[in-house]
This record gives sequence, structure tokens and C-alpha cells, in this order.
Amino acid sequence: EYDPWMGFNEKTFDFNHGLDTHVIKPVAKFYDKVVPNVVQRAVRNIFENFGSFRRLINMTLQGRGNDAGQELGRFVINTVFGLGGFIDAAPSFGVAERREADTGQTFGVWGAGPGPYLVLPLLPPSTVRDTIGFVFDVAMDPLTWVAPFAAAVGVTAEKQVNDRSLNLELFENVEESVFDLYAAVRNGYLQRRHFLVQEGRQASHFVRRERLILSGDE
Repeated sequence: EYDPWMGFNEKTFDFNHGLDTHVIKPVAKFYDKVVPNVVQRAVRNIFENFGSFRRLINMTLQGRGNDAGQELGRFVINTVFGLGGFIDAAPSFGVAERREADTGQTFGVWGAGPGPYLVLPLLPPSTVRDTIGFVFDVAMDPLTWVAPFAAAVGVTAEKQVNDRSLNLELFENVEESVFDLYAAVRNGYLQRRHFLVQEGRQASHFVRRERLILSGDE
């Protein structure tokens, strides 16, 4: 829980939380009322399908060959049989459940520490390592290659509202059940990122090979 910039982070967190409470949440509630759940899930699926490119590159860089193969299969199946990704058809073909992979996680698998906790305006919680990774992730998003900046911002806003509408009750339950929301979000984020890095290292062929060499078994 390395949080040396806590004063700045708390102020930024309050700003982001206020924006969520007074803007994003009301829009998401209206969106949830007028947009059927099946359409919301389809929108989420298409964004997840676009994210396959980022996940595939990072799984490969982490040495997760099996996960990379599953991700490639998921992308092909959902694109061909899932109407371009609107339908998650991969489970019907026996493809394993989707696993997360991003550049911040890749840096962690390679041995980079998270650095200080960091909260920036209009962005989710992060660390210095994950913020640098986020820049690479944005560059790997196919939408940024073909869409003008204004259109890309609009698409990102649509994704955020859609995700918020699918998790309205979850967000409300969290806010009502904790005394210190800032600390709860920080600790939950850092724990999840630690888990994802450890998961990536356990699945990495590079890390397993390094352990074999160090142990003298190879």
C-alpha cells in the first residue's frame, strides 16, 4: 500500500467519485432503462473482442503460450461466429474462460514493481507502472488506429457508461458497505493487480524456465 501522494490522490479520487455520482451514474441509470440488457452485453462483448489484440500481445510477451493460443482462438471464433464479436460464441466451442492481460501486468511479470499508487482525473485507480502500461494499451487499441480522436473519446465514454450500467448494484453495494471508500478502492485495486501479476508469472514459460535454470534442473 505504497501511497506517498495520498493528498493528491484523495483529492483526485473525490473529483472522480463526484463525477461518477453526478454525471456517469445518472446517465448509466437512464441508459440502463432505455437499452435492453442483451444490447448492453453485446456492446461489452464487442469491446472485449477489440481487446483481444492487447491481450494476445501481452500474453505472448509474458510467455503464456497456452493462454495466447486460447485468446487467438477466442478472437477468431467470436469474430466469425459471433457476428464480429457481438456474441461471445467461444465458450460453445470449448475455449477456456477469458483471462486478462495488459502491459502493466507484463511489466510486473518481467519483474518491475508497481511503484507509488496513483489516481489521475477521469481514469481508474492505478500505479506508476500500470499508468505507463496504460499508455501502451491505448496505443494497442485498434479503435485508436481508425477513429478520429473525438470519435475515440466518444467510444470510450460509451464503454464506460455501458460498463457502469451493467454494474449499478455492485457499485452501490460497495459504497454502502465500506467506511473509507478511498482506502477500500486502493487496497482492492492493489490486491487485484498483485494477483494478476502472480497469475501471469505462474503461467509464464519464461518464468518457469528461469526457475529451472536457477534450480539446476536444466
